[in-house]
Amino acid sequence: MASNVNPTVRRRRLGQELRRLRELKGMTAEEVAERLLVSQSKISRLENGRRSISQRDVRDLCNVYEVEDQRIVDSLMQMAKDSRQQGWWHTFGDIPYSVYIGLETDAASLRVYDPQVVPGLLQTRQYAEALIAGALPETAPADIEKRVQVRMRRQERITAAENPLRLWTVLDEAALKRVVGNRTIMREQLEHLMEQSQLPHVTVQVIPFEMGAHPGLNGQYAILEFPDAADSSVVYIEGVTSDLYLEKANDVQKYSVMYEHLRAQALNVEQSLQFISKIAKEYADD
Repeated sequence: MASNVNPTVRRRRLGQELRRLRELKGMTAEEVAERLLVSQSKISRLENGRRSISQRDVRDLCNVYEVEDQRIVDSLMQMAKDSRQQGWWHTFGDIPYSVYIGLETDAASLRVYDPQVVPGLLQTRQYAEALIAGALPETAPADIEKRVQVRMRRQERITAAENPLRLWTVLDEAALKRVVGNRTIMREQLEHLMEQSQLPHVTVQVIPFEMGAHPGLNGQYAILEFPDAADSSVVYIEGVTSDLYLEKANDVQKYSVMYEHLRAQALNVEQSLQFISKIAKEYADD
């Protein structure tokens, strides 16, 4: 396992391999849980990479699956050891969406639709501060600052000299006209959005109100794709108390098709840039 692969992705790959071994054995997660005297949900969390996997977990599962090749067992044990290392985001303490950050850190491309706000990877510091303070009114100033710092650090994927994240963003007009902070912050945010959209690996499109109903009305979501073919794409849907990660091929395909419809209904890149510029000037004129 390459040392530059982050722990979230390590857990995910290990979980996929453990699921494969279970399926080869013809066992259900419930049957495995009964054999190990653990809950079925633990087996599911181990397989989907949402829970840290200990070397003991791997040893016990390999015994249940009767894996005879010691090289396979040793390899999986090493993957479990590596998966317990910490990513850069752990230095900031308890981050609610740390699983997502781990996936984003290793992703090759990201497609985002947001109907309400500018996505985190394209936010200015002032916009991020105002947005987090407004969305989480009971959050302490120190925690707001921590979240902002994490957001700014995540943006290094956009500015990286080598292998920057390929970002495609579709925004609803509401995200441009919702005044977060104040009008000066909004003008600076839209100017920053236009500047970032000039990067060759960043694409920004806007869906104006006049387009009416469209496939994104159900809310925000993101599709992450990875450089290694062994890592399946993931659909991420942010929640208030918990987040949703969809990895089944059928689910990812449905959201991918929906995203293609959004891109088709949105203004093209040049039209979107002009649209954003017009709104930015309105903020400047006030």
